Amino acid sequence: MIVSTDIGGTDFDDYQSLVHLLLFADVLDIEGLISSPWGEMRNRKQEILKVIDCYAQDYASLRGHSSDYPSPDSLRALSKQGRLDSAPPSGFDAATEGSEWIVRCARRDDPRPLWVLIWGGIDDLAQALHDAPDILPKLRVYYIGGPNKKWATSAYQYIADHHRALFIIENNASYRGWFVGGDQSGECDGRTFIQHRLKGRGAMGEFFCRYGDAEFKMGDTPSVAYLLGPQPEDPTVDSKGGGTFVRAWPRPHHVFRRLTTQEDVVEVFGMLEICLRPAESVVMATAASLSVDGQLFPGFAAADGAWHFRFVPKEVKAWNYVIVSDASALDGLTGGFTSCLPAPSRVDETAADLPHWWVDDPDPALAEGPHHGARTINRWRAEWLGAFARRAARLPVRR
Repeated sequence: MIVSTDIGGTDFDDYQSLVHLLLFADVLDIEGLISSPWGEMRNRKQEILKVIDCYAQDYASLRGHSSDYPSPDSLRALSKQGRLDSAPPSGFDAATEGSEWIVRCARRDDPRPLWVLIWGGIDDLAQALHDAPDILPKLRVYYIGGPNKKWATSAYQYIADHHRALFIIENNASYRGWFVGGDQSGECDGRTFIQHRLKGRGAMGEFFCRYGDAEFKMGDTPSVAYLLGPQPEDPTVDSKGGGTFVRAWPRPHHVFRRLTTQEDVVEVFGMLEICLRPAESVVMATAASLSVDGQLFPGFAAADGAWHFRFVPKEVKAWNYVIVSDASALDGLTGGFTSCLPAPSRVDETAADLPHWWVDDPDPALAEGPHHGARTINRWRAEWLGAFARRAARLPVRR
């Protein structure tokens, strides 16, 4: 398996999830750790190496429990730098160290499928599929989508349009069951668990505690729990911590050739695309972005002569936006839209041309508040925290 992570971004949970992953490194054949795009930080591979440095300090203790733990140097060697920025409108660009590593691993003479766990942008996977479409049958992808999708809209849409036979679990909401709901009593309370099971436990335990101010999140860890489950090849089987999923309906791609209003309804985590050509002067624009909730999402001028703006809503609500541009015909234009949960009946609309695409179950009985599918994960909270605690006990006690 390979992990692609946006570690070093604004969310601390990748650090926590990587600590958890390395505690299980004796039962998972880790073949790559790739840094994916996020913001201003350029060399995010160094953030992966920080965690491996902590692993190195605890390595002797871990090896005392299992000789199958990989050496720190072998983990450093398979750590790769992925894209520095999100993919361009095409969804692909030039190969990266990370995308080339995915291709190399997938083409290795090995009868097992190659699992790619996406904890951030899906850009390096898109690049690998573009450069080497022959690897598709070998891949199994578990994608922590949700908010990550809005920063990789072009790469995601490229895969959805051109690699529809890909085996992919698109977890947009279920992953929140790792830290929302379920049994939160006693040591199942996140802060209590950290205090009792990780504080003072080796370099990795202390490293875990430094991120998130003792908040327990680990939003990417369901992908690891899924692989540790009984039958990863069948997403309908309860993985006891990684979720259960249903066949995908056509991937929502809402295209509007006008400014939208809050009367326009799109599916949460679906792709919203606004195409505008209000005046000939627009072609003179050199930059235009969609500003939503204080965040800027760059648009692009397409071959049809219009400016296109893509956005993925990460929650159910009424949204507003404004366009920021150096062209007066675009600058200051405003609009809105409303996002809604997928209807439970969507499970009856499976897409025949997405035979191996899986998504969160929209059954309201499996939702935790607004997070559909989350109860397929949080109902196992005590069990997977117990497994985590047993692994953390392998770390040396710091005095």
